[in-house]
Amino acid sequence: MARMLIVDGENSQRRALSAGLSVEGFEVVFAASFQDALLTLGSSPIDVAMIDLMMPDLNGLELARHIRHAFPRVRVVLSSAYHLSARQVERADCGAVAFVPKPYQVGEICRFLRAKTNVLTPASC
Repeated sequence: MARMLIVDGENSQRRALSAGLSVEGFEVVFAASFQDALLTLGSSPIDVAMIDLMMPDLNGLELARHIRHAFPRVRVVLSSAYHLSARQVERADCGAVAFVPKPYQVGEICRFLRAKTNVLTPASC
């Protein structure tokens, strides 16, 4: 089972996505900030990090760049209510494999993550 880290400054977003993905068969942990995410990444293996662009301390792009250098095996997916095109994600030079606009439905995000990361393969997707 793939392990996923959800990084979002909004508690309701973290909990809703975590609950939905857990039901779909993912092992999910979450963090509310850049520092929380680094502690989690340093203490347990993570396959995919889904990071909100707007966070209370440093932004999601900075976290994605840090992950690319410090944890190169972790696949990063960015998310936000503000849409980024594939070209913008590429130009951000943060190592993200994809961008998912909010709002999203859990079934859609499950299929999207499986397709974009090549590591998430629960049978229910």
